[in-house]
Amino acid sequence: MSRRQRLTLVAAILGSSVTLLDGTIVNVALPAIERDLGGGLPSQQWVSNAYLLALGSLILIGGSLGDIYGVRRIFAIGIGAFGAFSVLCAVAPTIEVLIAARALQGAAGALLMPSSLAIIVGAFEDHERAAAIGSWTAWGGIAAVVGPLAGGEIVDNVSWRWIFALNVPLILGTLALILAAVPATARVSGRRVDLVGALLCVLGLAGCVFALIEQPRYGWSHPAIFVPLAFGLVAFASFLVFERRAPTPMLKLDLFARRNFAVGNVETLTMYAGLSILFFFLVIFLQQVAGYSALRSGLTTLPVTLVMFALSRRFGALADRYGPRLFMGGGPLIGAAGILLFLRAGMHVSYVRDLLPGLLVFSLGLTVTVAPLTAAVLADADETDAGIASAINNAVARVAGLVGVSVVGVVVASTLTGDTFARNAQSVRAFHHAVLICAALVAGGGVAGALGITNPRRTVRAEGCPGGQLTGAPEPAGARRAA
Repeated sequence: MSRRQRLTLVAAILGSSVTLLDGTIVNVALPAIERDLGGGLPSQQWVSNAYLLALGSLILIGGSLGDIYGVRRIFAIGIGAFGAFSVLCAVAPTIEVLIAARALQGAAGALLMPSSLAIIVGAFEDHERAAAIGSWTAWGGIAAVVGPLAGGEIVDNVSWRWIFALNVPLILGTLALILAAVPATARVSGRRVDLVGALLCVLGLAGCVFALIEQPRYGWSHPAIFVPLAFGLVAFASFLVFERRAPTPMLKLDLFARRNFAVGNVETLTMYAGLSILFFFLVIFLQQVAGYSALRSGLTTLPVTLVMFALSRRFGALADRYGPRLFMGGGPLIGAAGILLFLRAGMHVSYVRDLLPGLLVFSLGLTVTVAPLTAAVLADADETDAGIASAINNAVARVAGLVGVSVVGVVVASTLTGDTFARNAQSVRAFHHAVLICAALVAGGGVAGALGITNPRRTVRAEGCPGGQLTGAPEPAGARRAA
């Protein structure tokens, strides 16, 4: 590996890591943000969901912008913008400013995520690429571990504002590496950006998410709820119609006519929604009901990442040998059983008795599922479509978290007696409702996988997809993108 390649790989790792960190580190800071800026549960949801909304709805167009204008340029713009908006998050005087800055962060992240993979593809030859993407994915997993731990330490000992400010040195270092090592690429003429599709997608998701989050405050019959909801549904339906007819669509709907691709994305939606719901509400519950510190609540989820890091590639290899159907059907059912174990948690939470068994069982089920799931989705697309298939699956994973947290928030908010999780039986019951919905979603994904998945049309090794869409993109997506 040459010096330029090493620097390019480090730049890609740092760039994608800041987006992954900000997707996980903020959860442990939500109670502190609420205490400082107010807003209750809806504002906590918006701090998380504004980021996911922009990232999930724009990540497809972010990839196409890199293809058209050059990945180096788009990557540099994305990382620079992410740094500027991180500073805005750090100094936000009100919850409204923070939410707006988080949305802008998500938009910048939508430029970063696909471009970070693309610069690796451009810098490494075919025989070197799998190892480089594997390193990129592994460091993404480390970022997922470090995020909650670092966030908890910072919140407990300094201020939640520093979790955003600390992005700045990472971003400055990344910009320096881009200028030093990443070669410029020429702009591709004759291709158009699907701006109409992107706008319709953002408006559709935003209208629906706004209605779901704000419904407990106004009620379904209030114009402030049913008007945005109706507008969002119409806009999203228009997005699907437009994408079917657009000459250069950001969403290739023809892929959903393929059975494993369609079923795999349904399972992605349910699995990643369940994952986001669990981590979002568990961290808030532990801090605002069980009295955990931010650091201790961040440490709680560590077993999930460690189990995935240790076993994901092994289960991928088993899925390559026996086929994905068994793992995509059984894994979510194991995960759902683990989630149900969280019903043991009450006002006084014992980590070893009430949390650790559920975390271990859930992490095993998740690990059994993610690599075979990602491989099955990619295998049902032609080799020339592997890049867009991976991008669509990645976008579905991000949107799943957005929709899942929003929908469950309606149920949880209707159970609570105050603006936040208070230390009473109402709060425990609200958390248990979230757990039941989460388990049902994950189990439903398993049923869909067991009934709907068939042997793949072509071979994509699940062993090459450790971490699935949790940590960036699988090796096959990057390998095909260079074609």
